[in-house]
Amino acid sequence: MKPAVFYEELEGNVVQCKLCPHNCVLKDGQVGICKARKNMKGMLYSLNYGQLTSIAMDPIEKKPIFHFHCGEKIFSLGSWGCNFKCQFCQNWEISQGKPSVKLANPEQIVEMAVANGSAGIAYTYNEPVVWFEFMLDTSRLAAREGLYNVVVTNGYIGDEALELLLQSVHAMNIDLKGFNDDFYKEIGGKRKVVMKTVERALKKNVHVEVTTLVVPTKNDNLEELEAEFEWLASLDKDIPLHLSRYHPAYKYDLPPTSVESLKELYEVAKNYLNFVYLGNVWDPKYESTVCPDCGNMVIQRHGYEVSTVGMTEDGRCNECGRQIAKMY
Repeated sequence: MKPAVFYEELEGNVVQCKLCPHNCVLKDGQVGICKARKNMKGMLYSLNYGQLTSIAMDPIEKKPIFHFHCGEKIFSLGSWGCNFKCQFCQNWEISQGKPSVKLANPEQIVEMAVANGSAGIAYTYNEPVVWFEFMLDTSRLAAREGLYNVVVTNGYIGDEALELLLQSVHAMNIDLKGFNDDFYKEIGGKRKVVMKTVERALKKNVHVEVTTLVVPTKNDNLEELEAEFEWLASLDKDIPLHLSRYHPAYKYDLPPTSVESLKELYEVAKNYLNFVYLGNVWDPKYESTVCPDCGNMVIQRHGYEVSTVGMTEDGRCNECGRQIAKMY
């Protein structure tokens, strides 16, 4: 356990967690919505500090991150807990429950990343926001040691916590679950909070990519999604957008998203954004990167096989010099 960073002490040993917009008010002995934070005699504690459920060397494209350290493998780790209740969660065993864990401290994580030849660390698998204290300590140490930090998140985090975290984060994939407020209400969140996270990360010069899992009848309305594409383009037309195919999981038994409908969404999104990809489709046409200025094939992808055929070492198109990716 670790004392929480963001909370307020109320009367009668009651506390209010300030980590995310749920702002859970907890009596002594109660845990928050995320199940990972507990009031113990008037103090709030992180229950999953240093607790690992998953650890691996992953292609960075698996996050998915397509325009940051392309083709590299990154030391990836996760814990348990989540502040959303998605009934279609692909990792529900660790997001909605507490499986067996292994313990590690930030120093050990950084040592393991270096020993495995990784230039960075990814906080992923479950929702890393509810692992805040451990992620913060580890990312700070990693940054001091010259490693980059990648956070794969639903973006549901309080303003103060986000500002602190962004000091040591270099890239994020933010899961924007569509532009449907009712859908966000179903999973236990608010769309505008996540939109604000995207905006603030961009202003801090953090590399941002966005993923939307397209779920039939839930968030696949063309008019709503086109509004999402237009909003992202208003921030930066170069934001990479990943439109991912839903498959039945956890408590959802809706049929998988039609590949044809995803391809149609892809064409609409390309009217607004320079870099759009389809996830869980496994088609090189919709995974590869073409320079939007000159049409040169810059990065060929086939699953996790990545070839930077038309890109310079500093991430530019080798034909026209346009910046495509961040490479350090």
